[in-house]
Amino acid sequence: MKKPERRLAMPVKIEFGRFVSSRLHYRMQLPLVHGVLIVYGEPFVRAFRMAFPQMYLLYSTVLALSLLLASPYWIFQALRHGKYRKGLSERLGFVPTRLRGSGEPSVWVHAVSVGEVLAVSELVRALRQEFPEYRVVISTTTDTGQKLAASRFGAENVFYFPLDFGFAVRPWLSALQPALIVVAETEFWANFLRLSKRAGARLIVVNARISDRSFPGYRRWTFLLRNVLREIDAFIAQTAEDARRLIEIGAPAERVSVGGNLKYDVAPPPELPIVRQLRAALQQSGAGPVLVSGSTVEGEEPILLSAFQAALAGYPQAVMLLAPRHPERFNEVTALLEQSKSSFWRRSVWNGQPLSGGVLLIDSIGELSSLYALADVAFVGGSLAPRGGHNIIEPAQHGVAILVGEHTENFRDIIGLFKGRDAVRIVNADNLPSTILQLLANSAERNGLGRRAADTLGSQQGATQFTLGKVRELLFSAREVTPA
Repeated sequence: MKKPERRLAMPVKIEFGRFVSSRLHYRMQLPLVHGVLIVYGEPFVRAFRMAFPQMYLLYSTVLALSLLLASPYWIFQALRHGKYRKGLSERLGFVPTRLRGSGEPSVWVHAVSVGEVLAVSELVRALRQEFPEYRVVISTTTDTGQKLAASRFGAENVFYFPLDFGFAVRPWLSALQPALIVVAETEFWANFLRLSKRAGARLIVVNARISDRSFPGYRRWTFLLRNVLREIDAFIAQTAEDARRLIEIGAPAERVSVGGNLKYDVAPPPELPIVRQLRAALQQSGAGPVLVSGSTVEGEEPILLSAFQAALAGYPQAVMLLAPRHPERFNEVTALLEQSKSSFWRRSVWNGQPLSGGVLLIDSIGELSSLYALADVAFVGGSLAPRGGHNIIEPAQHGVAILVGEHTENFRDIIGLFKGRDAVRIVNADNLPSTILQLLANSAERNGLGRRAADTLGSQQGATQFTLGKVRELLFSAREVTPA
Protein backbone atom coordinates (compact mmCIF):
# COMPACT_ATOMS: atom_id res chain seq x y z
CA MET A 1 0.00 0.00 0.00
CA LYS A 2 1.29 3.41 -0.87
CA LYS A 3 2.54 5.27 2.15
CA PRO A 4 0.34 8.35 2.73
CA GLU A 5 2.01 11.63 2.12
CA ARG A 6 2.97 13.38 5.35
CA ARG A 7 1.82 16.97 5.52
CA LEU A 8 2.89 19.46 8.10
CA ALA A 9 0.30 21.40 9.96
CA MET A 10 2.70 24.26 10.62
CA PRO A 11 5.13 26.10 8.38
CA VAL A 12 8.73 24.89 8.50
CA LYS A 13 11.46 27.51 8.74
CA ILE A 14 14.59 26.89 6.70
CA GLU A 15 17.45 29.22 7.58
CA PHE A 16 20.08 30.17 5.06
CA GLY A 17 23.57 30.68 6.37
CA ARG A 18 24.60 27.18 7.40
CA PHE A 19 23.97 25.51 4.05
CA VAL A 20 27.60 25.31 2.96
CA SER A 21 29.48 25.09 6.18
CA SER A 22 28.24 25.38 9.70
CA ARG A 23 31.76 26.60 10.48
CA LEU A 24 31.48 29.68 8.24
CA HIS A 25 31.38 32.05 11.20
CA TYR A 26 34.15 30.22 13.01
CA ARG A 27 36.47 30.08 10.02
CA MET A 28 35.72 33.35 8.26
CA GLN A 29 34.63 35.28 11.35
CA LEU A 30 31.61 36.60 9.51
CA PRO A 31 28.28 37.40 11.15
CA LEU A 32 25.92 34.85 9.63
CA VAL A 33 22.98 36.39 7.85
CA HIS A 34 19.95 34.16 8.35
CA GLY A 35 17.34 34.74 5.68
CA VAL A 36 14.12 32.88 6.44
CA LEU A 37 12.12 31.04 3.79
CA ILE A 38 8.69 29.68 4.73
CA VAL A 39 7.84 26.35 3.10
CA TYR A 40 5.11 23.81 3.56
CA GLY A 41 5.87 20.14 3.94
CA GLU A 42 7.55 17.47 1.87
CA PRO A 43 5.98 18.36 -1.51
CA PHE A 44 8.08 21.52 -1.48
CA VAL A 45 11.21 19.53 -0.64
CA ARG A 46 10.65 17.24 -3.64
CA ALA A 47 10.12 20.25 -5.90
CA PHE A 48 13.25 21.81 -4.45
CA ARG A 49 15.28 18.76 -5.39
CA MET A 50 13.91 18.73 -8.95
CA ALA A 51 15.01 22.35 -9.32
CA PHE A 52 18.39 21.75 -7.72
CA PRO A 53 20.48 23.27 -10.57
CA GLN A 54 18.71 26.56 -9.86
CA MET A 55 19.65 26.14 -6.22
CA TYR A 56 23.25 26.97 -7.07
CA LEU A 57 22.10 30.32 -8.39
CA LEU A 58 19.99 30.87 -5.29
CA TYR A 59 22.88 29.82 -3.08
CA SER A 60 25.28 32.18 -4.85
CA THR A 61 22.77 35.01 -4.47
CA VAL A 62 22.34 34.38 -0.75
CA LEU A 63 26.11 34.10 -0.30
CA ALA A 64 26.66 37.38 -2.15
CA LEU A 65 24.05 39.13 -0.03
CA SER A 66 25.60 37.72 3.13
CA LEU A 67 29.03 39.00 2.14
CA LEU A 68 27.59 42.37 1.19
CA LEU A 69 25.76 42.78 4.48
CA ALA A 70 28.86 41.62 6.37
CA SER A 71 31.19 43.97 4.47
CA PRO A 72 31.20 46.66 7.21
CA TYR A 73 32.57 44.05 9.61
CA TRP A 74 35.23 43.03 7.05
CA ILE A 75 36.24 46.64 6.49
CA PHE A 76 36.42 47.30 10.23
CA GLN A 77 38.59 44.22 10.79
CA ALA A 78 40.83 45.16 7.83
CA LEU A 79 41.35 48.69 9.09
CA ARG A 80 41.77 47.83 12.76
CA HIS A 81 43.63 44.52 12.64
CA GLY A 82 44.80 44.25 9.03
CA LYS A 83 42.73 41.11 8.54
CA TYR A 84 41.39 39.95 5.14
CA ARG A 85 43.56 42.39 3.17
CA LYS A 86 46.23 39.82 2.41
CA GLY A 87 45.40 37.59 -0.50
CA LEU A 88 42.28 39.53 -1.49
CA SER A 89 43.10 39.31 -5.19
CA GLU A 90 43.64 35.55 -4.90
CA ARG A 91 40.31 35.16 -3.08
CA LEU A 92 38.69 36.99 -6.01
CA GLY A 93 40.17 34.64 -8.60
CA PHE A 94 43.38 36.35 -9.70
CA VAL A 95 46.08 33.69 -10.07
CA PRO A 96 49.58 35.04 -9.35
CA THR A 97 52.48 34.34 -11.69
CA ARG A 98 54.14 31.96 -9.24
CA LEU A 99 51.25 29.53 -9.70
CA ARG A 100 50.93 29.80 -13.48
CA GLY A 101 52.71 28.29 -16.41
CA SER A 102 54.00 24.98 -15.05
CA GLY A 103 51.83 23.00 -17.46
CA GLU A 104 51.82 19.96 -15.18
CA PRO A 105 48.65 18.60 -13.56
CA SER A 106 48.29 19.21 -9.87
CA VAL A 107 46.95 17.86 -6.63
CA TRP A 108 45.14 20.68 -4.82
CA VAL A 109 45.02 20.35 -1.04
CA HIS A 110 42.72 22.71 0.86
CA ALA A 111 43.51 23.21 4.54
CA VAL A 112 41.59 26.04 6.18
CA SER A 113 43.87 27.14 9.00
CA VAL A 114 46.81 26.14 11.17
CA GLY A 115 45.27 22.94 12.54
CA GLU A 116 44.37 21.60 9.12
CA VAL A 117 47.75 22.59 7.65
CA LEU A 118 49.49 20.65 10.39
CA ALA A 119 47.18 17.68 9.88
CA VAL A 120 47.91 17.33 6.15
CA SER A 121 51.65 17.98 6.43
CA GLU A 122 52.69 14.34 6.36
CA LEU A 123 50.16 13.57 3.63
CA VAL A 124 51.56 16.38 1.45
CA ARG A 125 55.09 15.10 2.00
CA ALA A 126 54.01 11.57 1.02
CA LEU A 127 52.17 12.82 -2.07
CA ARG A 128 55.22 14.72 -3.29
CA GLN A 129 57.41 11.70 -2.78
CA GLU A 130 55.13 9.13 -4.42
CA PHE A 131 53.68 11.28 -7.23
CA PRO A 132 56.46 13.61 -8.44
CA GLU A 133 54.66 14.04 -11.76
CA TYR A 134 51.99 16.10 -9.97
CA ARG A 135 52.52 19.54 -8.52
CA VAL A 136 51.07 19.62 -5.00
CA VAL A 137 49.58 23.02 -4.16
CA ILE A 138 47.95 24.11 -0.92
CA SER A 139 45.22 26.66 -0.30
CA THR A 140 44.24 28.11 3.07
CA THR A 141 41.59 30.54 4.28
CA THR A 142 43.29 32.24 7.23
CA ASP A 143 46.44 34.37 7.34
CA THR A 144 47.98 32.20 10.05
CA GLY A 145 47.33 29.08 7.99
CA GLN A 146 48.89 30.77 4.96
CA LYS A 147 52.08 31.62 6.85
CA LEU A 148 52.47 28.12 8.22
CA ALA A 149 51.76 26.50 4.84
CA ALA A 150 54.26 28.78 3.10
CA SER A 151 56.96 27.89 5.62
CA ARG A 152 56.29 24.17 5.27
CA PHE A 153 55.53 23.75 1.59
CA GLY A 154 57.11 26.79 -0.08
CA ALA A 155 55.38 30.10 -0.83
CA GLU A 156 55.40 29.26 -4.54
CA ASN A 157 52.93 26.43 -3.86
CA VAL A 158 50.57 28.19 -1.45
CA PHE A 159 47.64 30.55 -2.03
CA TYR A 160 44.39 31.81 -0.53
CA PHE A 161 41.26 29.79 -1.22
CA PRO A 162 38.90 31.61 -3.60
CA LEU A 163 35.49 32.86 -2.61
CA ASP A 164 32.81 30.36 -3.54
CA PHE A 165 31.67 32.05 -6.73
CA GLY A 166 32.16 30.79 -10.26
CA PHE A 167 34.13 33.87 -11.36
CA ALA A 168 36.62 33.28 -8.51
CA VAL A 169 36.90 29.49 -8.69
CA ARG A 170 37.17 28.94 -12.47
CA PRO A 171 40.51 30.78 -12.98
CA TRP A 172 42.14 28.58 -10.36
CA LEU A 173 40.80 25.39 -11.90
CA SER A 174 42.02 26.54 -15.31
CA ALA A 175 45.50 27.47 -14.06
CA LEU A 176 46.10 24.49 -11.77
CA GLN A 177 44.34 21.75 -13.79
CA PRO A 178 43.88 19.60 -10.68
CA ALA A 179 43.56 15.86 -11.20
CA LEU A 180 42.65 15.51 -7.54
CA ILE A 181 41.36 17.90 -4.88
CA VAL A 182 41.92 16.97 -1.25
CA VAL A 183 39.75 18.82 1.27
CA ALA A 184 40.78 18.63 4.92
CA GLU A 185 37.98 18.07 7.46
CA THR A 186 34.61 19.48 6.31
CA GLU A 187 34.58 22.41 3.91
CA PHE A 188 31.51 21.82 1.75
CA TRP A 189 31.62 24.79 -0.62
CA ALA A 190 28.86 24.03 -3.10
CA ASN A 191 30.07 25.94 -6.18
CA PHE A 192 33.68 24.89 -5.68
CA LEU A 193 32.77 21.20 -5.48
CA ARG A 194 30.43 21.34 -8.48
CA LEU A 195 32.85 23.27 -10.71
CA SER A 196 35.80 21.10 -9.70
CA LYS A 197 33.87 18.00 -10.63
CA ARG A 198 32.86 19.52 -13.96
CA ALA A 199 36.53 20.29 -14.62
CA GLY A 200 37.35 16.60 -14.31
CA ALA A 201 38.96 16.56 -10.87
CA ARG A 202 38.50 13.74 -8.41
CA LEU A 203 37.38 14.94 -4.95
CA ILE A 204 38.20 13.48 -1.55
CA VAL A 205 37.47 14.78 1.95
CA VAL A 206 40.12 13.60 4.41
CA ASN A 207 40.31 13.70 8.20
CA ALA A 208 36.59 14.44 8.14
CA ARG A 209 34.83 15.23 11.35
CA ILE A 210 31.38 16.56 12.19
CA SER A 211 31.51 18.36 15.52
CA ASP A 212 28.70 18.33 18.05
CA ARG A 213 28.16 22.02 17.35
CA SER A 214 28.05 21.62 13.55
CA PHE A 215 25.96 18.46 13.34
CA PRO A 216 22.50 19.95 14.03
CA GLY A 217 23.05 22.64 11.41
CA TYR A 218 24.20 20.14 8.79
CA ARG A 219 21.29 17.85 9.57
CA ARG A 220 18.75 20.62 8.98
CA TRP A 221 20.06 20.92 5.41
CA THR A 222 20.37 17.22 4.57
CA PHE A 223 17.90 17.38 1.67
CA LEU A 224 20.20 19.92 0.00
CA LEU A 225 23.56 18.69 1.23
CA ARG A 226 22.89 15.24 -0.18
CA ASN A 227 23.15 16.64 -3.71
CA VAL A 228 26.31 18.60 -2.88
CA LEU A 229 28.01 15.64 -1.20
CA ARG A 230 27.36 13.41 -4.22
CA GLU A 231 30.02 15.41 -6.02
CA ILE A 232 32.66 13.98 -3.65
CA ASP A 233 34.26 10.67 -4.63
CA ALA A 234 35.46 9.57 -1.19
CA PHE A 235 35.21 10.58 2.47
CA ILE A 236 37.70 9.45 5.09
CA ALA A 237 36.29 10.07 8.56
CA GLN A 238 38.31 10.35 11.73
CA THR A 239 36.01 8.04 13.72
CA ALA A 240 33.04 5.74 13.27
CA GLU A 241 30.80 8.42 14.80
CA ASP A 242 32.01 10.97 12.25
CA ALA A 243 31.33 8.44 9.48
CA ARG A 244 27.81 7.86 10.80
CA ARG A 245 27.15 11.59 10.88
CA LEU A 246 28.47 12.07 7.35
CA ILE A 247 26.11 9.42 6.05
CA GLU A 248 23.21 10.91 8.00
CA ILE A 249 23.70 14.33 6.40
CA GLY A 250 23.81 12.85 2.90
CA ALA A 251 27.21 11.36 2.05
CA PRO A 252 26.80 8.12 0.03
CA ALA A 253 27.51 5.32 2.51
CA GLU A 254 29.60 3.32 0.03
CA ARG A 255 32.04 6.23 -0.29
CA VAL A 256 32.62 6.71 3.44
CA SER A 257 35.42 4.96 5.35
CA VAL A 258 37.12 5.44 8.71
CA GLY A 259 40.84 6.17 8.59
CA GLY A 260 41.74 7.74 11.91
CA ASN A 261 43.02 11.22 12.68
CA LEU A 262 45.83 12.61 10.52
CA LYS A 263 46.86 14.90 13.37
CA TYR A 264 48.26 11.92 15.27
CA ASP A 265 50.79 11.47 12.46
CA VAL A 266 52.12 15.03 12.48
CA ALA A 267 55.89 14.98 12.98
CA PRO A 268 57.21 16.87 16.02
CA PRO A 269 58.29 20.37 15.06
CA PRO A 270 62.00 21.13 14.70
CA GLU A 271 63.59 22.97 17.58
CA LEU A 272 63.43 26.64 16.65
CA PRO A 273 66.14 29.14 17.61
CA ILE A 274 63.77 30.78 20.09
CA VAL A 275 63.50 27.51 22.01
CA ARG A 276 67.26 27.30 22.37
CA GLN A 277 67.44 30.97 23.37
CA LEU A 278 64.73 30.59 25.99
CA ARG A 279 66.19 27.38 27.36
CA ALA A 280 69.56 29.09 27.79
CA ALA A 281 67.99 32.13 29.45
CA LEU A 282 66.01 29.95 31.85
CA GLN A 283 69.06 27.94 32.81
CA GLN A 284 71.26 30.98 33.31
CA SER A 285 68.78 32.64 35.68
CA GLY A 286 67.75 29.42 37.41
CA ALA A 287 64.14 30.08 36.42
CA GLY A 288 61.37 27.52 36.59
CA PRO A 289 59.16 25.63 36.62
CA VAL A 290 57.68 26.64 33.25
CA LEU A 291 53.96 26.79 32.49
CA VAL A 292 52.94 27.09 28.83
CA SER A 293 49.40 28.37 28.26
CA GLY A 294 48.68 27.96 24.57
CA SER A 295 45.88 29.01 22.23
CA THR A 296 44.11 31.03 24.90
CA VAL A 297 40.95 32.97 24.13
CA GLU A 298 39.13 35.92 25.64
CA GLY A 299 38.16 35.33 29.25
CA GLU A 300 40.84 32.73 29.92
CA GLU A 301 43.90 34.91 30.51
CA PRO A 302 42.63 36.41 33.81
CA ILE A 303 42.02 32.91 35.16
CA LEU A 304 45.44 31.72 34.04
CA LEU A 305 47.21 34.76 35.47
CA SER A 306 45.47 34.22 38.79
CA ALA A 307 46.61 30.59 38.79
CA PHE A 308 50.14 31.73 37.93
CA GLN A 309 50.14 34.12 40.89
CA ALA A 310 49.24 31.18 43.12
CA ALA A 311 52.12 29.19 41.63
CA LEU A 312 54.52 32.09 42.24
CA ALA A 313 53.72 31.95 45.95
CA GLY A 314 55.31 28.51 46.12
CA TYR A 315 57.70 28.85 43.19
CA PRO A 316 58.88 32.48 43.03
CA GLN A 317 61.07 31.81 39.98
CA ALA A 318 58.27 30.25 37.93
CA VAL A 319 57.73 31.39 34.35
CA MET A 320 54.60 31.36 32.20
CA LEU A 321 54.69 31.43 28.40
CA LEU A 322 51.31 32.84 27.40
CA ALA A 323 50.24 32.42 23.75
CA PRO A 324 46.86 33.93 22.75
CA ARG A 325 45.10 32.10 19.93
CA HIS A 326 44.40 35.14 17.76
CA PRO A 327 47.08 37.72 16.81
CA GLU A 328 44.59 40.59 16.92
CA ARG A 329 44.35 40.06 20.70
CA PHE A 330 48.06 40.54 21.41
CA ASN A 331 47.63 44.19 22.39
CA GLU A 332 44.55 43.39 24.45
CA VAL A 333 46.43 40.77 26.44
CA THR A 334 49.36 43.16 26.81
CA ALA A 335 47.01 45.66 28.44
CA LEU A 336 45.72 42.93 30.74
CA LEU A 337 49.28 42.06 31.78
CA GLU A 338 50.01 45.71 32.48
CA GLN A 339 47.09 45.74 34.88
CA SER A 340 48.17 42.52 36.61
CA LYS A 341 50.79 42.10 39.31
CA SER A 342 53.02 39.99 37.09
CA SER A 343 56.29 41.02 35.52
CA PHE A 344 56.05 40.39 31.79
CA TRP A 345 57.88 40.67 28.50
CA ARG A 346 56.69 40.51 24.90
CA ARG A 347 58.31 37.88 22.74
CA SER A 348 58.55 40.38 19.85
CA VAL A 349 60.90 42.65 21.83
CA TRP A 350 62.50 40.18 24.25
CA ASN A 351 66.27 40.34 23.88
CA GLY A 352 67.46 37.61 26.21
CA GLN A 353 66.95 39.21 29.62
CA PRO A 354 66.15 36.91 32.60
CA LEU A 355 62.54 35.71 32.74
CA SER A 356 62.48 34.46 36.32
CA GLY A 357 59.18 35.11 38.09
CA GLY A 358 57.27 36.55 35.16
CA VAL A 359 55.21 36.05 32.01
CA LEU A 360 56.51 35.97 28.45
CA LEU A 361 53.71 36.95 26.06
CA ILE A 362 54.15 34.95 22.86
CA ASP A 363 53.05 37.61 20.37
CA SER A 364 54.32 35.60 17.40
CA ILE A 365 52.99 33.09 14.90
CA GLY A 366 54.12 29.52 14.34
CA GLU A 367 56.28 29.05 17.44
CA LEU A 368 53.87 27.63 20.01
CA SER A 369 54.16 23.97 18.97
CA SER A 370 57.92 24.13 19.52
CA LEU A 371 57.65 26.08 22.77
CA TYR A 372 55.70 23.27 24.43
CA ALA A 373 59.07 21.50 24.68
CA LEU A 374 59.99 23.92 27.48
CA ALA A 375 56.89 23.19 29.58
CA ASP A 376 56.67 21.38 32.87
CA VAL A 377 52.90 21.76 32.64
CA ALA A 378 50.90 22.85 29.57
CA PHE A 379 47.40 24.27 29.44
CA VAL A 380 45.60 24.18 26.07
CA GLY A 381 43.08 26.98 25.71
CA GLY A 382 39.68 27.51 24.21
CA SER A 383 38.47 25.10 26.87
CA LEU A 384 37.91 27.15 30.03
CA ALA A 385 35.78 29.49 27.91
CA PRO A 386 33.04 27.73 25.91
CA ARG A 387 34.90 27.64 22.59
CA GLY A 388 35.14 23.88 22.07
CA GLY A 389 38.83 23.52 22.89
CA HIS A 390 41.97 23.22 20.80
CA ASN A 391 44.28 20.39 19.84
CA ILE A 392 46.35 18.76 22.60
CA ILE A 393 48.56 16.74 20.26
CA GLU A 394 51.34 19.33 20.13
CA PRO A 395 52.15 19.20 23.88
CA ALA A 396 51.64 15.42 23.80
CA GLN A 397 54.44 15.17 21.22
CA HIS A 398 56.81 16.55 23.83
CA GLY A 399 55.58 14.27 26.62
CA VAL A 400 54.26 17.21 28.64
CA ALA A 401 51.64 17.03 31.41
CA ILE A 402 48.51 18.51 29.79
CA LEU A 403 45.59 20.42 31.30
CA VAL A 404 42.39 21.44 29.52
CA GLY A 405 39.12 23.00 30.60
CA GLU A 406 35.71 21.40 30.44
CA HIS A 407 34.73 22.75 27.01
CA THR A 408 36.43 20.36 24.59
CA GLU A 409 33.58 19.25 22.34
CA ASN A 410 35.49 20.14 19.16
CA PHE A 411 38.02 17.44 20.07
CA ARG A 412 35.69 15.03 21.84
CA ASP A 413 37.38 11.89 20.52
CA ILE A 414 40.95 12.96 21.21
CA ILE A 415 40.11 14.20 24.70
CA GLY A 416 38.03 11.08 25.39
CA LEU A 417 40.91 8.83 24.35
CA PHE A 418 43.49 10.70 26.43
CA LYS A 419 41.18 10.96 29.42
CA GLY A 420 40.48 7.23 29.28
CA ARG A 421 44.22 6.57 29.52
CA ASP A 422 44.80 9.14 32.28
CA ALA A 423 46.86 11.20 29.84
CA VAL A 424 45.15 14.58 30.35
CA ARG A 425 43.60 16.42 33.30
CA ILE A 426 40.29 18.27 33.04
CA VAL A 427 40.18 21.45 35.12
CA ASN A 428 37.96 24.45 35.76
CA ALA A 429 38.55 27.97 37.00
CA ASP A 430 38.24 26.88 40.63
CA ASN A 431 40.62 23.91 40.69
CA LEU A 432 43.15 25.08 38.09
CA PRO A 433 45.54 26.65 40.66
CA SER A 434 45.48 23.61 42.96
CA THR A 435 45.95 21.21 40.05
CA ILE A 436 48.99 23.12 38.81
CA LEU A 437 50.50 23.21 42.30
CA GLN A 438 49.85 19.49 42.79
CA LEU A 439 51.62 18.60 39.54
CA LEU A 440 54.54 20.92 40.23
CA ALA A 441 54.98 19.40 43.68
CA ASN A 442 54.86 15.79 42.50
CA SER A 443 57.36 15.13 39.71
CA ALA A 444 56.44 11.44 39.46
CA GLU A 445 52.78 12.27 38.87
CA ARG A 446 53.65 15.06 36.45
CA ASN A 447 56.13 13.01 34.44
CA GLY A 448 53.80 10.02 34.37
CA LEU A 449 50.98 12.15 32.99
CA GLY A 450 53.26 13.45 30.23
CA ARG A 451 54.62 9.99 29.42
CA ARG A 452 51.11 8.56 29.06
CA ALA A 453 50.22 11.43 26.72
CA ALA A 454 53.18 10.61 24.46
CA ASP A 455 52.37 6.88 24.56
CA THR A 456 48.71 7.53 23.72
CA LEU A 457 49.71 9.66 20.76
CA GLY A 458 52.07 6.98 19.44
CA SER A 459 49.41 4.29 19.67
CA GLN A 460 47.07 6.12 17.28
CA GLN A 461 49.35 6.74 14.32
CA GLY A 462 48.76 5.34 10.83
CA ALA A 463 46.01 7.54 9.36
CA THR A 464 48.35 9.04 6.77
CA GLN A 465 49.10 5.69 5.15
CA PHE A 466 45.41 4.77 5.07
CA THR A 467 44.55 8.12 3.48
CA LEU A 468 47.41 7.84 1.01
CA GLY A 469 46.00 4.50 -0.15
CA LYS A 470 42.62 6.09 -0.95
CA VAL A 471 44.29 9.02 -2.69
CA ARG A 472 46.36 6.60 -4.74
CA GLU A 473 43.19 4.84 -5.95
CA LEU A 474 41.61 8.13 -7.03
CA LEU A 475 44.72 9.33 -8.84
CA PHE A 476 45.03 6.04 -10.70
CA SER A 477 41.38 6.23 -11.73
CA ALA A 478 41.92 9.82 -12.85
CA ARG A 479 44.75 8.65 -15.11
CA GLU A 480 42.54 5.98 -16.65
CA VAL A 481 39.97 8.51 -17.81
CA THR A 482 42.43 11.22 -18.91
CA PRO A 483 42.37 11.58 -22.70
CA ALA A 484 45.58 10.54 -24.49
